[in-house]
Amino acid sequence: MGKKILAIYYSQSGQMGDIIDSFTAPMAVGGASVEKVRIYPETNFDFPWTGSRFFSVMPDCVMGIPRPLQPYTLQEEKYDLVVLAYQPWFLSPSIPSSTLLQDEKFKAIIKDTPVVTISAGRNMWLNAFDKIKKLLSDAGANHVGNVALVDRHSNPVSFVTIFYWMLSGKKERYLNIFPKPGVSDADIERTKIYGETVIQHLNSGNWDGMQQQLVDDGAVKIKYPLMVIEGKARVIFGVWAKVIIKRKNQLPWTTAFKYYLFIALFLGAPVLLILDNILLRPFTGKRIRNKKLHYLLLN
Repeated sequence: MGKKILAIYYSQSGQMGDIIDSFTAPMAVGGASVEKVRIYPETNFDFPWTGSRFFSVMPDCVMGIPRPLQPYTLQEEKYDLVVLAYQPWFLSPSIPSSTLLQDEKFKAIIKDTPVVTISAGRNMWLNAFDKIKKLLSDAGANHVGNVALVDRHSNPVSFVTIFYWMLSGKKERYLNIFPKPGVSDADIERTKIYGETVIQHLNSGNWDGMQQQLVDDGAVKIKYPLMVIEGKARVIFGVWAKVIIKRKNQLPWTTAFKYYLFIALFLGAPVLLILDNILLRPFTGKRIRNKKLHYLLLN
């Protein structure tokens, strides 16, 4: 009898649906029964965003505050594998994704069940990954694999293109100069390779070595400069979220955060990396290697 796989995800633009279709295609070919479920929040996050709407969700997102989901139906009470796909927002899992992992119905589904996670974001996914790992652990899931899809262009370029996409709803080249935003079509297509690896290990019943194989095939890559920036930004985002969430009128505060974010990216981040390269990186090689192994899901 074929393996039962649940692929569950949230998507605004539809990109995650394309990723799930590509990733799970080899599983279906391999004889598995693949159930795809797209979740929806009760109060939808309309796409494209407006600027003020996008920044307004930051406090709840960073603090992991759930918002109700629309009822969703699952065909099975238990699965041989759950594929959980999510997107990072503000260095944290998107609100619908974190809500799902706090839902008792879903927690019962993933308890003692192998789970493979897939994220799709601009480029900073490490803190969201840590939060997802903790939520999976709290639910008693067996986190056996991870794929992290990103926009491969430089940090400043992808910052511009992602905002164009989010505010216009158009996944196209901004001004006909910038590259297309988001995860590339080639990288989405490449997830079929990762899906083939997963179904082989699922059918064998042995997860040993799977994540190393995924890493070797390019499913997860760690860029040290982004790891440094995100490590500092995680703390700062948490402070901003705690301050803003206490305010009755949050708009001035989220506006201030928006301008802080622009300044931090284009001015603060380069200075931070220069100081890190001089004062820390030469002396912390072992700690850096261990952190990379953690984010590669190899320790």
